[in-house]
Amino acid sequence: MTAHHRMIRRRAMARGFTMVETLVALVVLGVGLLGIASLYVVTLRTSGGAIYRMQAVNLASDLGDRIRANPTAGTSYAGSPATAPGTCTGPDKSCTPEQMAAHDLYDWQEQIANTLPGNPTGTVTVDTSTTPWTYEITITWLEAGDAEENRQRYVMRMQL
Repeated sequence: MTAHHRMIRRRAMARGFTMVETLVALVVLGVGLLGIASLYVVTLRTSGGAIYRMQAVNLASDLGDRIRANPTAGTSYAGSPATAPGTCTGPDKSCTPEQMAAHDLYDWQEQIANTLPGNPTGTVTVDTSTTPWTYEITITWLEAGDAEENRQRYVMRMQL
């Protein structure tokens, strides 16, 4: 073989080697992009969960403030009203503490249903055996993709 033929053969081999390098680089790049995409999806799901937890904290704190504003209602905040009570807001309205508690619970249940996903629930229990009384406010919800047994839960306890 002449030197000219050897040089042509080396160039041909080099071109093939360059093609293999390019294909390997594309595979590595593709795997990297898939990794970035999956990380992005996990980040979106996690940030969505954080938003729901923050909303649950705000909803529980809201009811806690309502209970503090109406301390004479006592155990009327335990449970939840079955139907919408009459309105207790406005300058010409006069409600008993128990009616105000029923109104607060109804409004709170509506806020929970409109804010959190997955058939959310909100309950209040009152432990009268402690001094001062202990109120336990519990909110549960189900995030997208979670099974029923993995319901998210936020519990706030306060004494009044």
